[in-house]
Amino acid sequence: MTGPHVPASAAAEPARANASRVPATAAIDPRVLAAAAALPEVPAYLYDLPALDEHVAAVRRALGAVELYYAVKANPDAEVLRVLAGHVDGFEVSSAGEHAHVTGLFPGAWVALGGPGKTDAELRLPHHRLHVESPNELRRLLATGLEADVLLRLNPDLPVEGAALTMSGPFGMDEDGVAECLPLFGDRVRLRGLHTHLASGLDAEQLLGLARRLLDNAYEEVNLGGGMAVSYESPGSRFDWEAYGSGLAGLGRGRRLRIEPGRALTVYCGYYVTRVVDVKRVRGQAYAILLGGTHHLRTPATKGHDQPFTVLPDGRPDITDEPVTLVGQLCTPKDVFARNIVTSVGVGDTVVFEMAGAYAWNISHHDFLMHPKPAFHHLRA
Repeated sequence: MTGPHVPASAAAEPARANASRVPATAAIDPRVLAAAAALPEVPAYLYDLPALDEHVAAVRRALGAVELYYAVKANPDAEVLRVLAGHVDGFEVSSAGEHAHVTGLFPGAWVALGGPGKTDAELRLPHHRLHVESPNELRRLLATGLEADVLLRLNPDLPVEGAALTMSGPFGMDEDGVAECLPLFGDRVRLRGLHTHLASGLDAEQLLGLARRLLDNAYEEVNLGGGMAVSYESPGSRFDWEAYGSGLAGLGRGRRLRIEPGRALTVYCGYYVTRVVDVKRVRGQAYAILLGGTHHLRTPATKGHDQPFTVLPDGRPDITDEPVTLVGQLCTPKDVFARNIVTSVGVGDTVVFEMAGAYAWNISHHDFLMHPKPAFHHLRA
């Protein structure tokens, strides 16, 4: 195979579903492209561990005294977690399965247990912090007779403009719920502070604006959650960790502050690599059919965007410099990776999808049509 052809990405725009796009992209590291081209089988996931290590180290430096936990739900890959363990203060888990996975890899690691609908068995799991979601959950915790250090998850009525996803509805509790919880604490179950996670897809200034309002309370410990913006439309842009860390330092005023990002830490280290099995036109629309599909990489279907990609040509393209929709092998018209992207592509070409290091394989419906599962590879140098 030869070198890269045309990188492409775009955010989904329902009103312009038939418009072709040639958006700005970030160049994939040549190390990654070489490794992708040499994979013995595809589809496959490829994780760039040195790049992850460098990125998370920079985030850790920017945050200063702010505690950094990783939201394991974003990507629980064991090798990814081992890199993260060298930089984070702990892990946020949201189920007994995630708890067992993390504590099995890192006995003694600090673990924050969150998530709505905890079972009685989950309330009994050992943890550094327990994020309580409701007065009823707190009462069930008290009934266990165990000791626990608790953060109450607050769902305040604050406007969140420009968010990709807002965590309203059943998550956490309102101010009345918090007030109901306060008299229940004692020597065994101790209130340490508040936990919040209001929205995803916010830039540093937006998150700092929310932090200013959330820190207007008397609690000595506050977990501000995650939600740092990640742009699939512009893979080269990154959240401004320096500005965020500096802003939080000014807001902390001696408090214990913690954040728990997921996607913004690992999304850039992951790649989904596959191959073009067919190219065709249907009523004038060009399609490239790829091995695998959104049962492996559900992110573009879930978020409604075009997944950024690079084509590694295997020979002369079947289609040259025109709008192409990249789809998978599933028997559904929703199995779309990217729509109407101007590119050149041919049967046998390798396609490398970027930004597949978070909410990708682990949120996908793996067994639909019972296709083979992808392989997993880790680039270490």
